[in-house]
Amino acid sequence: MSVLMFSLLTAGSTRLNGLKVLPLLRSCSCNMSSNSHWLSAADRDQHVMELRATGWMEVEDRDAIFKEIHFKSFNQRRGSQLLARDPKAFGFMSRVALQAEKMNHHPEWFNVYNKVQITLTTHDCGGLSKRDVKMAKFIDKVALTV
Repeated sequence: MSVLMFSLLTAGSTRLNGLKVLPLLRSCSCNMSSNSHWLSAADRDQHVMELRATGWMEVEDRDAIFKEIHFKSFNQRRGSQLLARDPKAFGFMSRVALQAEKMNHHPEWFNVYNKVQITLTTHDCGGLSKRDVKMAKFIDKVALTV
């Protein structure tokens, strides 16, 4: 079922952590499953504040969140054996990709060697959703364990 939703966040632009935040008029015809629909303004503010504490930032001019994660290596090897004790960008990306497939929600990401940049937004809705929050929390958990 398609639903059209509108939400006006603020009357004027403001700054949060140095990022310019503009008011958004949201229009959404997204799948209304419990994880893909928009967050209420109060829920969104609460989740974004929690995610900021773990290094996520709001993206200027988009209703999206961004995080850059650095690892010791891309995929360090000793002979033909992978070193399990060192965090690796490739292992992290593999785990996130598997979860993204399960959730049918795929991050925008960019990788160079040991650096992974991730942007999350729900394209169906044109903005942040419960699915993005769930994916961000999974990404934080995996980043700590690889």
